[in-house]
Amino acid sequence: MSTGELDALLRVTNPDYRGEGPPDIAFGTYDGAVGRLVLAVTAKGVVTCSYEEENTVFDRVTQHVSPSIGPDARRLDPVRRELDAYFSGRLRTFTSSVDLQLATPFSRTVLQMVMAVPYGGTTTYADLAERIGRPQALRAVSNAISSNPVCVIVPCHRVTQADGSLGTYAGGDAAKERLLRVEKTV
Repeated sequence: MSTGELDALLRVTNPDYRGEGPPDIAFGTYDGAVGRLVLAVTAKGVVTCSYEEENTVFDRVTQHVSPSIGPDARRLDPVRRELDAYFSGRLRTFTSSVDLQLATPFSRTVLQMVMAVPYGGTTTYADLAERIGRPQALRAVSNAISSNPVCVIVPCHRVTQADGSLGTYAGGDAAKERLLRVEKTV
């Protein structure tokens, strides 16, 4: 979606949109090693880094975060530069803040544990369930990870099955393998 197309969409879906001043949410895309990622950044941080379609992410963010959404390179470009550096092997830890307001409270707990998994390392769903004190909650942990709104930056790709298999990933098996290869764990 080009900036002009996004501006037109905003004018149709939000009658109050004037295109003046910075929006509450910076919205755009990043094309990289694992395909297109849809980005949304609030004042608190990256609220979305998603493999989903732009319109789907746009609708979710405008409904659950703020209808004031639009292009803002000043906030998006630092995230894009970090993604470039990560995919080229020059960045091990993202410095961009993360805003997990699109996650449920339980999912936030799980995703915060995922953020503690070091670059080049992996963990299992069972280990995460143990670490949050809910060893029987494997399905809930799996659901929290599969609904991660900030893929790549919140490294849910570092979570694997107890048997060593990769498990599923929002971006698909090839994307998960690519991310783990970037970190030299596969």
